[in-house]
Amino acid sequence: MNTLLSIEKRNAVLTRMAVLLEQERAIIKSVNQQDMTNYSGDDLAMEKRLLVDDAKIDGMILSMQQLASQEDPVGVERFHFTHENGMKITNKTAAFGTIMIIYESRPDVTVEAGGIAFKSGNKILLKGGKESLLSNLKIVSLWHQALEENNISTNWVEYLNYNRVETQAFLENPTQRVDLIVPRGGEQLIAFTKKHATCPVIVSGRGNNFVYVNAEADVEKAIAIIINGKTTNIGVCNALDKVLIDTNLPNWEVLAKQLTTELQKFNVEVLGDKAVAKATGVKAIENEEIWYEEFLNYKIVIGTVNSNEEAIAKINKYCGGHSASIITKNDALAQEFMEQVDCAAVYQNASTRFTDGGQFGLGGELAISTDKLHQRGPIGLQHLVTNKWYIYGEGQIR
Repeated sequence: MNTLLSIEKRNAVLTRMAVLLEQERAIIKSVNQQDMTNYSGDDLAMEKRLLVDDAKIDGMILSMQQLASQEDPVGVERFHFTHENGMKITNKTAAFGTIMIIYESRPDVTVEAGGIAFKSGNKILLKGGKESLLSNLKIVSLWHQALEENNISTNWVEYLNYNRVETQAFLENPTQRVDLIVPRGGEQLIAFTKKHATCPVIVSGRGNNFVYVNAEADVEKAIAIIINGKTTNIGVCNALDKVLIDTNLPNWEVLAKQLTTELQKFNVEVLGDKAVAKATGVKAIENEEIWYEEFLNYKIVIGTVNSNEEAIAKINKYCGGHSASIITKNDALAQEFMEQVDCAAVYQNASTRFTDGGQFGLGGELAISTDKLHQRGPIGLQHLVTNKWYIYGEGQIR
């Protein structure tokens, strides 16, 4: 096990990494262009995640700077108790040890997730997808440069250039100790990791997020929030897939028509339940199974409910446990909705696109967990720790 690096050393590496990313900006972009050229798939969302442009590099640099300025998440006292026999008992946060991150097509994860794991005192094993190999190797070389310049072993950040068979073999019989695995990607990747891993896995699960437009909604806000949730970035887990409209909303059919028109301006394929299809002329859904689907595409389903209870029940049945938003002026009702809906993030009058570590003030995230153990929602620096008990005695025996 690697001995814990001092916070000064960890911060120095992060600060240096920010400088190197700026210095190597042009080279990172040109290497990424090779990955883009080599990518032959037809997955629009994956292609979008693969691209590294100036805005993405700016984000990488900012995340390194923010991480370097944050307080050390390791060694924070969480509980203190003095036993009647005089023993002093303290619980403090501790690093996991080694964290493995498995991800697809996102070179920015090589920077941000790597940085969060490193800042929280952990060794990182990065297992990226083959589509982003060149970009990832370039970024890992910068990690190694930042470590070497601070006289720290490069094995703190390791890239696992494995194919599927090699990855499975490593998960089932790791050649080194792994304390935690975080898969970031589609349902197949998550299922594969959970099936083969021999240590704890935090699932960064699917989205399939809902917006519920209540009878007391501000209709203009509802439209703006839905357009934002669906169209700003289709390839992310906080994008919007489903809309429920309360039929008690005055002239709900007018809203459904307006929404359909606006969404179609962005080339979104709109499907409706029977009532919405009848009111708007959009294609009706073929069966109820579609309510379970996460689209990661220009596609949305709009349906109706007759009560708040029905909306809550439908969301709890079909959503991915990620994010759900209610659009209403009734605060008491919103509170009830937010307490009853079983999602990691629940909103009143805001877009689900905000479910993100940076937006929540965490300074970035390793992943967004739809599990309930050990952390739910965006996993920031302060969540990437386990804990440890320290007991100070003077010869006490039981």
